[in-house]
Amino acid sequence: MSAEQLAELSDLFVVAAVLLYFFAMVGFAIELAFGRSRPDKAAAVERSEVKQPVAVGAGGADAAPSVDDVAATPEIKEPSGGASRASKVALVLAWVGWAANFAAIATRGMAVDRWPWGNMYEFVVAICFAAVTAFLGTQIRYNVRFLGAFVMITAALGLGMAVKFFYTAAGPVVPALDSYWIAIHVTAAIIASGLFTLAGVAGVLYLVRGDGMSRLPSRADLERVAHRAIVFSFPLWTFAVIAGALWADRAWGRYWGWDPKEVWSFITWVAYAAYLHAKVTAGWRGRAATIVQLVAFACLMFNLIGVNVLISGLHSYADV
Repeated sequence: MSAEQLAELSDLFVVAAVLLYFFAMVGFAIELAFGRSRPDKAAAVERSEVKQPVAVGAGGADAAPSVDDVAATPEIKEPSGGASRASKVALVLAWVGWAANFAAIATRGMAVDRWPWGNMYEFVVAICFAAVTAFLGTQIRYNVRFLGAFVMITAALGLGMAVKFFYTAAGPVVPALDSYWIAIHVTAAIIASGLFTLAGVAGVLYLVRGDGMSRLPSRADLERVAHRAIVFSFPLWTFAVIAGALWADRAWGRYWGWDPKEVWSFITWVAYAAYLHAKVTAGWRGRAATIVQLVAFACLMFNLIGVNVLISGLHSYADV
């Protein structure tokens, strides 16, 4: 196939991924709407702490359980009947959409004969793929289908935005990006961003979930998913920042130049470091830590999109 045909095929795969993600979202939403609800374990712990005095001394027999003790393993409602079938179909559609998303990236790469994230369009397509990969990879080990509807709609909207606002015809990149460092620095940033997106979705759901009975899982489960995703992605983002400095020295002759992208990458790093610090600091768990996490996620989104679109700098290669 010619480069033009491969580029057209890539565009078709993106459209297919959008549709598949959308219908997968519908299936996951049906599970949330009609599945059996579980009580919020975090709220149950809070009520038990009010009614039951805590014994002095660690590990006392009368000590009230913590949120982490009560929900050491994520537990969510198990759908039944039609909700169960919709959930299974949704999971299949999510995997097929993931394959279409991957095919879009692969054919784009073959069409341009380079790593396919040299502009804003390609970058957003790759981040959507990374976010869905994070969700499906987590689902293999833990039952996190409760995130499915929200991750799928996020990915579908992200791909739609990429096509509508950021689309760039397949072609060569600017000289500064024509380097093997794009495979190192940008790949690490994409993977970390996908995991941060999964954590961001869980954080938003944590804040909107009401106390007591709810169609959403417990706040403890949501907080745990977000924390695990960030613990895994933070070192990747750290590596991406360091690799970016090394690439900057090779391309521009300096490691740090206060370019807007560099500044916001560091601000994002500091924000997520603050979240991880908050998680181990007394009084900064639950809602407070989640708010810090979402502030960090907002910094990430501005760094990935806002800086490229709104601010001029050495990283202004968005082609929008």
